[in-house]
Amino acid sequence: MSSINEIQDEIVSEFEILGDDRESTIFYIMELGGNLEDFPVEEQKEDNIIKGCQSKVWLIADENDGKVHFKADSNTDITKGLISLLIRVLNDRTPEEIIHADLNFINRIGMGSIIGSQRSNGLASMIKQMKLYAIAFQTKLNA
Repeated sequence: MSSINEIQDEIVSEFEILGDDRESTIFYIMELGGNLEDFPVEEQKEDNIIKGCQSKVWLIADENDGKVHFKADSNTDITKGLISLLIRVLNDRTPEEIIHADLNFINRIGMGSIIGSQRSNGLASMIKQMKLYAIAFQTKLNA
């Protein structure tokens, strides 16, 4: 399995191919949402919504063999693509790796200028929720 930094480098390379074509970049982000694992319909409930996102984003996590596995969905394609990028980087990692992950690919690809400030705030909320899950699993594993 590639390291968090290796996966981030892959993502940066993919976005570099698109250059400064904002429309293609947004379309690509939307396409990435199609890579998400199926999300259980019964989990699309208020308890699983990430607070601070303009769109609805549902996120759940399970711990198995000391690794955190995320599943997510959204009611908008671009947000679904954004959460899919985060899952690609953080999925099936130890809580420790997730907590200490420096998600530098976001700035390296200029995500803020691509998605604007509202969605950037939502992206920060997604990262925060994923790290909170990791902290909860770490606490459980160390108990």
